[in-house]
Amino acid sequence: MKTLKSKKTGSLIAREISNIILEDIKDPDIKFVTITSCDVSNDLSYAKVYFTCLNREYKDISLEALNRAANYIELELSKRIEIRKMPQISFYYDTSIEYGEKIDAKLKELKEEDR
Repeated sequence: MKTLKSKKTGSLIAREISNIILEDIKDPDIKFVTITSCDVSNDLSYAKVYFTCLNREYKDISLEALNRAANYIELELSKRIEIRKMPQISFYYDTSIEYGEKIDAKLKELKEEDR
């Protein structure tokens, strides 16, 4: 179960990473990335940062680019967030949007069958 502190820290990290991507990172493979959420471990040592991108075809390229930029992002985070120990961040593609779209399509399909 996540603590309130880890939830707040995750929310803050997600917001700041979004700002770093928008303002500081010049890599074109990262420019169309949206940070959707961040799960921080209870001991605040690890952070899983979830993202999605405008064009799903570029998700692997974006993931590689984000992982290349992870050290820079951690450094910038440490300047922007007052925290005793900055969590080690790792990036993951957020599949929840695709999953939601599949469920929505299935519900529409079932609704059409009922007619």
